[in-house]
Amino acid sequence: MPQLIVNTGTVYTETVRNITLSADDELIDRARMRAAREKTTLNAVFREWLARYGGGETSSQEYRELMKRLRHVSPGRHFSREELNKR
Repeated sequence: MPQLIVNTGTVYTETVRNITLSADDELIDRARMRAAREKTTLNAVFREWLARYGGGETSSQEYRELMKRLRHVSPGRHFSREELNKR
C-alpha cells in the first residue's frame, strides 16, 4: 500500500498526552484513506471524536444547534401518540 503524506499543520495546546490504541491493520488503513479523502488525518478525527465523547455538555449544545439548523423541516402532519411511541 502506498504511503500517505499529509501535512497536519501546527496544533497549539496546553498539554498533550499520547495514547496507544489497538485495531486491525485493514481497519486502520481504511480509516486513514477516508481521513485523507476528507482532507484530514486519523489523529485529527480521533481528537474530534474524543472531544465529543468526553464533552458531556457539548453534546446537548450540539443537539440544540442541530435543531436550530433543522427548524425548517416539517413532517407535513401531526402524529398521534401511538405513532410517536411506535418502535
